[in-house]
Amino acid sequence: MDINSVAAGSPPLKVLFVASECAPFAKSGGLGDVVGSLPKALRRLGADVRVALPLYDSIAREKYRLVEEPSCRVVCGGGEVNGCGVWRGMNDGEVPVWFIEHNRYYARPGIYDDHGAEYGDNAFRFGLLCMAAAQVCHDRHWLPDVVHVHDWPTAVMAVLLDAWRKAGVPLGRAAGVLTIHNQGYQGYYHPSALGYLGLGSEYFTPDGLEAWGKINLLKGGINYADAITTVSPTYAREILGEPGGNGLSGYLQRRGDDFVGILNGADYDVWNPETDRLIPANFRATSLIGKGQCKRELQAQMGLAQDAAVPLFGMVTRLAAQKGTGLLREALPAALNEMQLQLVVLGSGDHDDENFFRWLARSYPGRVAVEIGFSEELSHRIQAGSDFFLMPSLFEPCGLSQLYALRYGTLPVVNATGGLEDTIIQYNQGEGQGTGFKFYTPEANALRATIGWAVSTWYDRPSHVTLMREQAMQQRFEWEASARKYLDVYRRAVAKRGG
Repeated sequence: MDINSVAAGSPPLKVLFVASECAPFAKSGGLGDVVGSLPKALRRLGADVRVALPLYDSIAREKYRLVEEPSCRVVCGGGEVNGCGVWRGMNDGEVPVWFIEHNRYYARPGIYDDHGAEYGDNAFRFGLLCMAAAQVCHDRHWLPDVVHVHDWPTAVMAVLLDAWRKAGVPLGRAAGVLTIHNQGYQGYYHPSALGYLGLGSEYFTPDGLEAWGKINLLKGGINYADAITTVSPTYAREILGEPGGNGLSGYLQRRGDDFVGILNGADYDVWNPETDRLIPANFRATSLIGKGQCKRELQAQMGLAQDAAVPLFGMVTRLAAQKGTGLLREALPAALNEMQLQLVVLGSGDHDDENFFRWLARSYPGRVAVEIGFSEELSHRIQAGSDFFLMPSLFEPCGLSQLYALRYGTLPVVNATGGLEDTIIQYNQGEGQGTGFKFYTPEANALRATIGWAVSTWYDRPSHVTLMREQAMQQRFEWEASARKYLDVYRRAVAKRGG
């Protein structure tokens, strides 16, 4: 037991994570990575953490050795009864996960949408998850001290806790903590969902869930959670004002000390070039021979010219405007025409962005390779085999890909926003120090110039690339440090509840 996690003689803090994603079971972005990694770090510090997650169609029961448990009966507003199956698994042998089975809502191709078409009943789908998670806790006589919810899908749990507290429901005594992973997505839905959730009209107010005649799930979470976190200090500052706050900055400002930015960590059990089984050769900062082999094999696999002397830029990304695809569409053709470089891209998303990158690969054969979709193995190979990692996000609450890139000695080229600003040390050309290349104006010309800066450093100052790689690979963003800060947040939230 860690002396900093639980006071001597006191029982472990009980924390329930309720989330729409949890790696490796279901993941569409950084939220899934956090819910997959943070509970492990918290358990190692002595907390009793469990996770509740929908049993999506994509989650293979056999692969993850899920065990069926007694089902639960969820009574929704108006008396509607939903029977839910409950399956239990373990994340990495450490964290118990309850999977909520309800085919009407979860036996679908996607988590939130079907090829970009959002499910119109998402408020009901994730509302049932929150209510079923509470019922499972009640049925198993395990009542958490803290319920930790994530983004708009489960933010309404903070509102439910308030309603249950007033109704004398035992779970209502738990403190609610909301983590905002991306404030750009808020969950606007028809107010009819309130009745399904058992929430009365007193919650349909501007200081509750109401926004422009609809319910805003994230707004509700901000207004009712006992504590609110986001995933980097810089992003916390950005969303306290506009336009970063996307209309909710005033509500966050009212929360004062209840709101804090805690930088995400990286799971170095998974992302470690010294032990990674998904890459062709392992390597470390003191011996980069294996990285050279990873580059050659990545070039061969993706149909690029096998040339160690040409800098290889990698991207693993969701193809969406937030990720800077508009900047890339303008900057990349010019950069490829002006500079000797290669590019490999793995991602999917916006149809027009996908078509742009397909066109780019056809236009620059042997220099550009694109894989539309996602592959865990290829994402590791790109991190290991690339020389530079492109991440020109217009905004980036934290970002994890740049943390992985640093560990693999792949120098990030980033827009200095959110967690990218917090985690990348700008290259000092006079001293050869730094861990990446940052630009400060989200414009295509700034991106192209920064790509050029990285390319010129590669050709003209190769010793600086070596020094930067060494410094980058020594950076550590351990989950343990972040988990300690979350424990502090939990304690304050429990104290606020009088626990």
